[in-house]
Amino acid sequence: MTAEPARLENAHAVGPEQCRPSWVTSAETTFIRVAAARNNADWCASVCRSHGIPNTFSETAWHSARRTPPYYPDAVTLHPDAVPTDFLSEIDTASPGCSIKDSFAALDLTSGGFVKFFTAQWIHRPAETPTRATTPTLRTERVSTAAQLRDWQATWHGGDGTPDVFRPALLDDPSVLVLALHNGEDLCGGVVLNHSSGMVGLSNLFAVDSSDVAIAWSSAITAAADHFPGLPLVGYAHGDDLAHALASGFTALGPLRIWLHGS
Repeated sequence: MTAEPARLENAHAVGPEQCRPSWVTSAETTFIRVAAARNNADWCASVCRSHGIPNTFSETAWHSARRTPPYYPDAVTLHPDAVPTDFLSEIDTASPGCSIKDSFAALDLTSGGFVKFFTAQWIHRPAETPTRATTPTLRTERVSTAAQLRDWQATWHGGDGTPDVFRPALLDDPSVLVLALHNGEDLCGGVVLNHSSGMVGLSNLFAVDSSDVAIAWSSAITAAADHFPGLPLVGYAHGDDLAHALASGFTALGPLRIWLHGS
């Protein structure tokens, strides 16, 4: 899935050449990756705003001077030419948990005290990609109240100690759509869609039952087409989630890397 949470950390990434679609040129791929990185940074900015955390965009990077919510990076590079000096002095590397999303897997941040956390693939699904008519879907419902969001977040996280990530202010953000997936009346999954850069970002996709993951992907894609017709989908994934994305009509465009500070 394209979730921010670090539950992806132990999955094995698929190499970029193994998944690169042959019908997309290098220039087109770079253009889509730049747009996907911006879309993802816009989502990170939305999460930060819901916590009252100020954040900044430059031409090459997005960053927050304050520690971001759990699972979210302190900086995201927006262009292949971004360099560490574009953002490192602007973020908090002194307190635990600082992380960087190196959107083009182009940086070496080891001299700044960072270690490689995991590598994933940007994924893209053109709007015109057909959906298999035989693929089942779950009923989707927009999360619109604080109580619904609390239940959604607890189910998304699973177990005890649900972290404070998704706050009700997100529900008032016109670019964000939090969806619950239902089988009958039971909450059995969810996904977040965010609209920016002419694309729809798909993230935080989850299914309560592992046997429903493929159906959750299908349901999320169908919901995105209903709410944002004619727009392509982007996100990132690795491991089993990347396999599900590819089986759902996404293609992998190239790697990104998450760096974690050693403090």
